[in-house]
Order: sequence, then C-alpha cells, then structure tokens
Amino acid sequence: MASAVGPLRVPKPKGVPPSHYYESFLEKKGPRDKDYKKFWAGLQGLTICFYNSNRDFQPLEKLDLRTFVKLTESIPQVSSRDSGIHLTLVLRTQEVKFKVESLESREMWKGFILTVVELRVPSNLTLLPGHLYMMAEVLTKEEARRAGQVPSCFMKVSRLEAQLLLERYPECGNLLLRPSGDGTEGGVSVTTRQMLNGAPVIRHYKVKLDGPKYVIDVEDPFPCASLDAVVNYFVSQTKRALVPFLLDEDYEKVLGYVEADKENGESLWVAPSIPGPGPITPASVPKLPPPAPVPVASQDKLPPLPPLPPLPIEDENYVTPIEDSSAVDYVNQDVSSCSRPAIPKPKKLAKLPVKPPKLPIVPKPEPKVINSVPARKLVGSSPQAVFLATRLGDVTAELEEKLQKRRALEH
Repeated sequence: MASAVGPLRVPKPKGVPPSHYYESFLEKKGPRDKDYKKFWAGLQGLTICFYNSNRDFQPLEKLDLRTFVKLTESIPQVSSRDSGIHLTLVLRTQEVKFKVESLESREMWKGFILTVVELRVPSNLTLLPGHLYMMAEVLTKEEARRAGQVPSCFMKVSRLEAQLLLERYPECGNLLLRPSGDGTEGGVSVTTRQMLNGAPVIRHYKVKLDGPKYVIDVEDPFPCASLDAVVNYFVSQTKRALVPFLLDEDYEKVLGYVEADKENGESLWVAPSIPGPGPITPASVPKLPPPAPVPVASQDKLPPLPPLPPLPIEDENYVTPIEDSSAVDYVNQDVSSCSRPAIPKPKKLAKLPVKPPKLPIVPKPEPKVINSVPARKLVGSSPQAVFLATRLGDVTAELEEKLQKRRALEH
C-alpha cells in the first residue's frame, strides 16, 4: 500500500546580506560590560553593527558614530595577562573598548571609522596603498549617500527656537542647521553656541543655494556639494570645537527579538507586526459601576444627628394639647456655633384630629336663689367642681332655715 505523499517543503526565503564598508571579528566591552564579548562587526554608513556570526543578517547591537568624539589606542596594563591589541572609541555619551587580533586589523578599523566620520582618508596610518585605495572608494560612497540625505542636525525651527534648543541641551551639540529666515528658496542658516569665559557666544551664518551647490556666505565664500558637506566644513574648520546637534534617542520604536533558524542554525532578528486593538463595539463596553461615596475630610465632618422621636401609633387619635404649644421645636430655635454648620432638625409629623376638641362650657353664676332646690351640679367631675357644689348646698340650707324663723315671728 502506497504511503501518502507529504506536503512539499518550501525553502524559507533568506534575507539579503548586509553591505558593509569593512567587517571582521571584534571584541567589544561597553561601559556596563564586565568583560569583552566577541562579535562579527561591520561598518555600515555611520553605524557599527554587531552580529553573533558572519552568517547573521540582523544586528544584535549598534553604535551610532554621529556622536563621535575621538579614537585612541589603549595600552593594557603591564601586570595584565591580556596580550590583545586595544582600541578605544569615545562617543559623546559613552566610551567603548575594542580588542582586535592584529595591528593591521586595528589600523583598518581606525582608517575606515575616521574616513566616514571626517569624510577624508587619514594619512597617518601604517597601511598598504591597496588599503588606502579601499578607503578612498568608501569615501566616495559615503559622500554620495549623504548627498541625498538631510543632516541629523537640521531642524525646522526659527532663530529663537534654535538658540533655545542649544541653550537647553548643551550636551547634545552646539551646531544646528535650520531654514533660512530671509525667505531664500533652498537656503539654510547655521546657528552655533559656544562658551567664552563663562558667557555664551551665539553666532548665525547664512548658506545660499547656488545651482546644485551650497555656498557658505563668509569672507571667503566656500562652496559645498551637500548640506552634510556644510556641516563637515564647520566641524573641520573649528578643529571639532563645533559638534552637530543631535538629540539623544536611546530607545527603539519597534519590538524585536533574536530567533534561531532550525534548519541552518542561523540567528535572525525578527520584528513581528503587533496588530492594534480593534474597534470597541457597544456590547463589549463594560457597564460603569455606581459612583462610590466621596469620603468627607475629618475637619469637614458633620456632628451626628440626634435620634428621631418615635412616631405616634396610627390607631390612636393623638392630639397635641394646647398647653404644650409653647414647647414646639422650631428650626431657628438652636443657634449653631460658627465652626459647625447649622443642621435643621426634623419636623414632627403629628396626625391631625378628625374633629377639633370642644372647649368645656362654664355655667354663668345665678344672682339670686329662686327656690330652695339644691344647687345644680357643675358641669364636669373634677375635684374643684365637687368642692364648689358642696359649699353652695350648705349656704342654701342655712338661708332657708333663717327665712322660716323670720316668718314664724311675724305670725
């Protein structure tokens, strides 16, 4: 029985090998490294790229030579067992040490770095004519590359803004290119800032566009083929006292990582495209929780409210007596202190009676006793009414007795 045919293997497309002006093995020790680490290094424009091996296409680290200061030869200590040949690259923000395999490799690295930085072939190197010719070719390529690029120190700012940038970020350089302020088409201006005896010295220079060339408007006008050549003129004529302005950008904008190819073992730098979050639909929007009570500061806390009086029972026809009317609580009866706000007391809700109460009827006093009938009982059953009724009865009996005696004497 024939076995099923598996899917055909499609070879992975290999990346394009990087193009370098010069490349070789190089041991590197940065300011945060404890020891040297060996890389395959290559010079690409104004950047030194470091790889794990010469088969890798994506660099692991990069060094920007735009902040170049100087290149020196470092001699190892006598007591040290390190017999390597050392080279120190001093940048504006850091110092990196290199260790090479031979004197020829050190001279080659020095020559190519100085060629791309200063745009000239150095003449104080111990190299063969063929090596110098290679550097002359690199110089031509680098000049052509920069001719089509805008220098990193060019910024679209005004004269005042250029002065403020140079004043605020002195560690980033003291030479800045900007558009010309006189409205000349294609013209640029150069702003510099240096310190003289503790006082800043600011200068502005005009650069005119004359056909395909830029002409620096000084006492002896100097033509340049590109804006980068203009910058290089100011740097070289001032013995590197002027440094092109370059804001520090030490952070990458694209996330990437190193991945090893399972087939050939090569290391690749992968920068995956991370999709952004899609539009939020109304159904996926979470409901907002109810607002939490805002805590009150300790000094603004209100005093506790007094307990409310019990409400009257609905079954009882409670009526507030007239005598208790003076004890009614009013809102403005209690005067609060100035430190605490006044709190209105809750009003009592008394149940109104169905019918108003009837006042007791007081009997009018009789001026004369018409008959000897005992006095009528006063309305009401209070002790005072009983006492008054008893006394009136005694007085009536006594008067009746005296009247009978008087009538008997008359007959």
